[in-house]
Amino acid sequence: MNKNLFTYKKSGVDINAADKFIKYISEITSKKKGKKKFNNIGGFGSINSIPKNFKKPKIVACTDGVGTKIEIANLINKYDTIGIDLVAMSVNDLIVQGAKPLFFLDYISINKVNLSKLKSIIKGIVKGCNISNCDLVGGETAEMPGTYEKNKFDMAGFAIGIVDEKKILNKNKIKKNDYIIAIPSSGLHSNGYSLVRNIIKQKKIDVKKNYFLKKELIRPTKIYVSEVLNLIQRNLINGCANITGGGLADNIKRIIPKKLCAEIYLDKIKTLKIFQWLKNNRISDEEMLKTFNCGVGFCLIISPNNFYKIKKYFSKQYEPYIIGKISQSKDKIKFYEKISWFRKS
Repeated sequence: MNKNLFTYKKSGVDINAADKFIKYISEITSKKKGKKKFNNIGGFGSINSIPKNFKKPKIVACTDGVGTKIEIANLINKYDTIGIDLVAMSVNDLIVQGAKPLFFLDYISINKVNLSKLKSIIKGIVKGCNISNCDLVGGETAEMPGTYEKNKFDMAGFAIGIVDEKKILNKNKIKKNDYIIAIPSSGLHSNGYSLVRNIIKQKKIDVKKNYFLKKELIRPTKIYVSEVLNLIQRNLINGCANITGGGLADNIKRIIPKKLCAEIYLDKIKTLKIFQWLKNNRISDEEMLKTFNCGVGFCLIISPNNFYKIKKYFSKQYEPYIIGKISQSKDKIKFYEKISWFRKS
């Protein structure tokens, strides 16, 4: 071959490496046990069956990424958990409307295909899909030299779910005097990392040598699918909210009907050490509440007589507890008392 000819590989795109990665994905996704599925990996599109046990099925779709948590993974060279985060950020949104996750797709854009790194990411995605009981049915890996700096990448996830029309959770089911229930988070989940990284930069903290931060900042997002779907099937929830970007303050407001208000008693919230660490770095209470989950990864709104019924569906680590109630007011949300920045569960 003429060495002077232009080639895609010389431009920085290695199709052979990408093909090896696709083959690897096909191998690990085909290992999942269960009924025979379409072999979607490597095709132009994904073919999937619609479950038959839905009388009036409605499709719910979500997409999200993991933000600058990717930079923490790059910093400590650990990539096997951010795939779990990627799945969690979308499937935890699906269940807010009562939907069961069916399948998941990913998009990874990278400056150069690094098989070791990509395999670690995909292992996390597959693990997240297994926890969510949904299938990884396809995706895209884009090698984009010149777009990203060396070793840099980004990724996005796309989840499709299904819900019976009668099971859709909407604002109309939420009533005055309902309880607001907190389900603990596993940590920061995947939000507020630009603020976290700014603190690290300003204070010149070496995360790789700080065992606490190295462990906490890469801890994967808790996936609430199994527990919440069990409650939905039993009609034990009137509404729920995934506490993501916008923190505790903004996400609960999104599901509150007109003329009703979420009264949150901050002194009831059980936080974790990572939030105490953040608070100690000169962040106001207001900023904490609108940026981080503050220990509350997911919220349920339920009828008071259902509280003890729902507790049995959760492990001790994620045992739900009451943090407020629904009242009548023009305000969507009101905070009372002061939050304790480390009140262990």
